Amino acid sequence: MRNERHDERLSDDELELFLQYLHRFANHDLDLFALMQVGDLENPVYVSLSRKPEAGVDPSAYRRP
Repeated sequence: MRNERHDERLSDDELELFLQYLHRFANHDLDLFALMQVGDLENPVYVSLSRKPEAGVDPSAYRRP
C-alpha cells in the first residue's frame, strides 16, 4: 500500500495503524446500520438523507453553526 500524497510505501507500523482505524470505522458504521434496522413493528421509523429539506420543512431549523 502506498501513501499517494508522498508517493512512498507505507511502513509496517503505518499500515497496521491504518488497518486498525479502518476496522474501527467499519465496526462503528455496521453498528449504526444495525440500529437503523431495529425498530418497533407497530411504529416504524424511516430515515431520509437529502441535500435539501423536504417540502414544508423550515430550512433554518437545520442551519449549521
